[in-house]
Amino acid sequence: MEWTIQELAARAGISSRTLRHYDRVGLLAPSRVGANGYRYYDPGAVARLQRILLMRRLGMGLPAIAKVLADEVDTHDGLRAHIAALEEERDRLERQIRSVRHTLEAMQAGVEPRMDVMLAGFNDHYKDEVISRWGERAFQVSNDWWHGKTLDQQLAWKQDTEDLVAAWVAAAKAGVSPTSEHARSLATRHVQWLSQIPGTPTAEGDRERSIEMVKGLGDMYVDDPRFAGMYDDAAGAAFVRDALHTYARTQM
Repeated sequence: MEWTIQELAARAGISSRTLRHYDRVGLLAPSRVGANGYRYYDPGAVARLQRILLMRRLGMGLPAIAKVLADEVDTHDGLRAHIAALEEERDRLERQIRSVRHTLEAMQAGVEPRMDVMLAGFNDHYKDEVISRWGERAFQVSNDWWHGKTLDQQLAWKQDTEDLVAAWVAAAKAGVSPTSEHARSLATRHVQWLSQIPGTPTAEGDRERSIEMVKGLGDMYVDDPRFAGMYDDAAGAAFVRDALHTYARTQM
């Protein structure tokens, strides 16, 4: 059995244009193209699309998805890994439900809700990403460090982060060159910010892994739409990436 591009797009809730884009970037080719130029997809292609959509929903960029699929030896193992990821996401949503229920019940009872319960499940959305890039220990150490902070300390850290992001955005909008002294100073500030997080290579003084981390973060800021939005737009994210790459190459 096979389906046309229009049928597949309708069932998947995406556009035909998206499917054609996936073909152009090498993510998902049609099973065959008819003499009339129509694209057709068989069950194997649909299963691959399912995996692509799952990874997109988990926040992965297209280059990262392509790498996962290219490196994969056993499709069954890949599907099992996605089931595990979805089960973890389900658990996180259940924690969020419990936390919101706790807040409502506490308010209805006229007592003060506990902050740690109120925020359970809301502050661990980068867990899988950190573990996949830097390992379980990096996540655990940095997570313990974060939860060991008081609320005021967490707010201060978030403000510092927002100030850093705002400085990057302002520089990008001003047309600053990623190889300029100003960009270098921002990259220095960015690396110093990273070095405050225990468990990261920069905090542990591992030069080679720090270079890899800084360059990898720069790439992630462009590849992952969550971060591209954080730096205002794709051009802003590309500016940050280029500045961090230059810094890693010349200053680390």
